[in-house]
Amino acid sequence: MQLKSMAKINLALDITGKRANGYHDVRMIMQTICLYDQIEMERTKEAGVSMRANVPFLPVDRRNLAVQAADILLKAFDIPEGVAIKLNKRIPVAAGLAGGSSNAAAVLVGMNHLFSLGLSEQKLMEYGLQLGADVPYCIMRGTALAEGIGEILTPLPEIPYCHILIGKPPVSVSTKYVYEHFDMAGDVLHPDVDGMIRAINDRSLEGIVCRLENVLEQVTVPEYPVIEEIRRLMLQYGAAGARMSGSGPTVFGIFEDRNTAEKAAEALRKSSLANMVFLTRPFQISRERIS
Repeated sequence: MQLKSMAKINLALDITGKRANGYHDVRMIMQTICLYDQIEMERTKEAGVSMRANVPFLPVDRRNLAVQAADILLKAFDIPEGVAIKLNKRIPVAAGLAGGSSNAAAVLVGMNHLFSLGLSEQKLMEYGLQLGADVPYCIMRGTALAEGIGEILTPLPEIPYCHILIGKPPVSVSTKYVYEHFDMAGDVLHPDVDGMIRAINDRSLEGIVCRLENVLEQVTVPEYPVIEEIRRLMLQYGAAGARMSGSGPTVFGIFEDRNTAEKAAEALRKSSLANMVFLTRPFQISRERIS
């Protein structure tokens, strides 16, 4: 079985509180994009999970969420067989694009089909939550409001078709570090999440773009000023709006015109700011259901 494990961006990311257990309550507008890793899965007679990847720095043991995802279902259903996973990684690692969570989500979906488990999407999302707060969303995909720690999901209408430029600088960011250093009492510019939802319902790309905001920038950008440099370059070359995704350091820019987006991508590649540049678009479930 072959699957496409898709990345996400945060059109809006707000933190509304912190729990006693250290987790943060969030309100986020999540958007799947057509940048993906390729995953191949095959049943094996040998029990357990084996994995290999095209990048040498990626762990392929239980430190990898994809391995954990397969193992959860093997044990939950007492499956005596095993599974072999091959990962072709394209989504940047530790980049704020939920690459690891997306891999885990794809493997859960793949296990459901490979072993004919008959699990509903909701049940798969429940298993996914054991692996991470972003995994249920990565199973559902599309445009959604995420609340709680990210696991309370409300599907939203698709955003209008547009072009999305992705630029990742040559740095990696610890999500744990960023959340731990977010100051709830600081001078925070909170996103207008409700206004963005109205703009999405109205299919107003202009209304969406003018409300792009990410409160975690107040932590990540001072540590890595290159993030703001990439954002400014995208705006200089015609992006309608640009922001950091997740805890960073990846920046995305939204363009209405393909030619403008291509010129911005070329400029970003020629700069020394980003070592990974992709031009993609929103994943729209009505247009294409990618398994």
